[in-house]
Amino acid sequence: MNFWSDFHLQDDLFGRGQHDFDAELLVDVRSLVHSLQRVFVHFDSVEVARYPQSMTRRVDLRSDTVTQPTQAMRDAMAVAVVGDDGYNEDPTIRALEDRFAALVGKEAAVFVPSGVMGNQIAVRILTNPGDLVIAGRGQHVVSFEMGAAARNSSIQFATVDDTNGALDLRDVLDIIDAEDDHQPHVAMVSIENTHMPSGGTPLDVADITALARAIGERPLHLDGARLFNAVVATGTSAAAYAAPATTVMTCLSKGLCAPAGSLLAGPAGLIERGRVERKRLGGAMRQAGFLAAAGLVALDEMVDRLAEDHARARILAGLFATAFPEVDYDPTSCRTNIVAFNHPQARQLVEELAALGVDGGTVGPRRARFVTHAGVSDDDVTFVAEVLARFKPTLR
Repeated sequence: MNFWSDFHLQDDLFGRGQHDFDAELLVDVRSLVHSLQRVFVHFDSVEVARYPQSMTRRVDLRSDTVTQPTQAMRDAMAVAVVGDDGYNEDPTIRALEDRFAALVGKEAAVFVPSGVMGNQIAVRILTNPGDLVIAGRGQHVVSFEMGAAARNSSIQFATVDDTNGALDLRDVLDIIDAEDDHQPHVAMVSIENTHMPSGGTPLDVADITALARAIGERPLHLDGARLFNAVVATGTSAAAYAAPATTVMTCLSKGLCAPAGSLLAGPAGLIERGRVERKRLGGAMRQAGFLAAAGLVALDEMVDRLAEDHARARILAGLFATAFPEVDYDPTSCRTNIVAFNHPQARQLVEELAALGVDGGTVGPRRARFVTHAGVSDDDVTFVAEVLARFKPTLR
């Protein structure tokens, strides 16, 4: 049924019945409707001519969280042996926790539903209410967890500049020194590797070691949501990255493609306390071994593949730098799977590219982000190149 050619449907829309028929007015309205139809068809034909594939094709660069589990993961999930993890009796979860703890060189690990919960548990077990936590102002635990640390742990953040990913040691020590001036106790320091807002920047393990030494007995938490991207980009092992940290968290559901789940590792005593906090936060998942089975595949088979994401991101970085020379984006700053750059109208730019089949996102009012992952192919990168080559933003 076609509205444009069905007069009865048009009559219903305009509220006309048999007893109030106005032929002259109805002809005028129908003439207007058909004129608008011709205009819409004209606009559609113009867009199809400029971007022939973009009307039907989409490349999703919003995040690496949109990945799909692999067939090997689905097969492992189907036959996973499960038990009640609330009683610590799920053998597949135990195997995943042991595997991750060994990879990062820690005594124990706990499986949690999300990276946010992993970070929040770390804050709970390393601080007390009223304490201060030093972190970069762009870090996930500060800016992208909906104020969870204040809500859940009653702590406050002392944020420092992390524009380039790393924390300046002098900034950290100044805040710690301020305790002598009746300022709050600094209970822990948090870092993020890779550092998402700066463009997936991998940290230097020497800098992490220096920071850990400088803060003395205070615990250091490593938010390693994309830790294995840093591993692949630098050749530094996960254990070497985690060694200076008290606790380390990693997501399985980003570039590693598992459907859900993250892990928090650290000293055995702290992780036992972490299990209690997981329970308090509603994170005990009972027979969740089928999710852990996918996580085991992720750790065993999906880490080396991240190099493909990095290579495609570097190509995209060059394309975006060429398309938007006014923003002075340095494409060589893209070292992992995230292309991020400042633009005065980032949100509008992202919206207009999405209308042409290239989905991205923003991590701030003037910062655009595009993320590669297992769902992005070489052909997808070519498509993005074609769209950017013709793209003429109508920036206001």
